[in-house]
Amino acid sequence: MQNACSPDERAFRADAAKAAFRLAEAEGRFRLVGIVWPIVLVGITAVDGTEYGLRFDCAGYPVAAPTGRLWDLERNAPLAFGSWPGSKGGRVKAVFRTDWKDGTALYLPCDRVSREGHDNWRQETPTMIWNPARGITQYLEIVHELLNCGDYQPPARAAA
Repeated sequence: MQNACSPDERAFRADAAKAAFRLAEAEGRFRLVGIVWPIVLVGITAVDGTEYGLRFDCAGYPVAAPTGRLWDLERNAPLAFGSWPGSKGGRVKAVFRTDWKDGTALYLPCDRVSREGHDNWRQETPTMIWNPARGITQYLEIVHELLNCGDYQPPARAAA
């Protein structure tokens, strides 16, 4: 007999089975790579076809927001800073910050680690504050939009 999933893992798996998540997978926007609870790996596709891995710590999901970092899916290790998404100086640079928490969390209002100490985000970016009812799809849609906006550039290393 298999071990039963914890309530937070069951909630995550239920969200990943919802239509919004499945549609995004079918459209190639993102894909679930693997789950070793509470760690979840997801690939997100950028406008240039580059797939970026995200490693989420989903402990306490969905009551507690996940925290995500860029991840090298092939090496199963943090993504080297030189391979991070590039920016023309706008929103992408503001979120994918190698100088924030040493790259261990994306600088987003829906990220559990990053929102600590940023109470102002509730008024400034209310649609990006973690919403348990929207679940992981909310976080992934925000990142996908950034990787597909006009500010995105391929990593400097890849562009050289």
